Amino acid sequence: MQVGLVAQKDNARAEHLAEQLREMLGERNVTVLVDEATASALGVAGVPPSAMRDCDLVVSIGGDGTFLYTARGAGTAPIMGVNLGEVGFLNAVSPDEAVDVVESEIDHIEQAGRPRIREMMRLQASGDDWTLDPAVNEIVVHSPQRGHGNGASFEVRVDGQLYTGSRADGVLVATPAGSTAYNLSEGGPLIRPEVDGLVVTEMCASDPMPSLVTAAESTVEVRIDDADHGFVISDGRAQRRIEPPATIRVENAETPVRMAGPPGEFFKALNKLD
Repeated sequence: MQVGLVAQKDNARAEHLAEQLREMLGERNVTVLVDEATASALGVAGVPPSAMRDCDLVVSIGGDGTFLYTARGAGTAPIMGVNLGEVGFLNAVSPDEAVDVVESEIDHIEQAGRPRIREMMRLQASGDDWTLDPAVNEIVVHSPQRGHGNGASFEVRVDGQLYTGSRADGVLVATPAGSTAYNLSEGGPLIRPEVDGLVVTEMCASDPMPSLVTAAESTVEVRIDDADHGFVISDGRAQRRIEPPATIRVENAETPVRMAGPPGEFFKALNKLD
């Protein structure tokens, strides 16, 4: 059995918990892979999260950002999130319970041959000759610069039908998980994790439409025009510059995120939002 550990960088509390988990797993004769930054702090050999794709379980220790970083590298490996952040929509396990919960999951894997998992959708953005890394939270199609007098012309079609068109700073397409992130800050609605859908939200549009919640299987096409250039951004990190006029296709990715461990408490996490 192999278990990966990814801890928030430069976080002593996360590193200490990673060491506790490493010791417990070692006593269980489990092979442990530790991310490079954490391994350096602990004085052991390390690997990138991309080397954890064949692990039976990957434990992400930190906030939602650490979970997103882990998910980008670990692919379809089951991920359990330990919450060291303030909100923690993606991380359901508390630090005090982490060692016991991980050990319980190891017991289950040994008995059943696989962890208990649930799947969470990702979004894929593509153009004529490119594809961006899948997003757990959102895909954003962005003008060169935000603010009055800037922006670009956008047209949005959902399953081939025109939804909206106006000048705006950008257009955001989010998963239910991402509805609590960038989408929320742009005035979009909250979506419970149990809802199988995605949300389309304009960003500072001149002639705005309300945010649209549509089926998870929907295809959203965003055309950007009347600008020198634009950007397509996945989860605030993976980015591609585009040359308008251009049409970006956003749809459900083939590979979901596979989450292990107990489900998060959505409404409890909401109460931690400012």
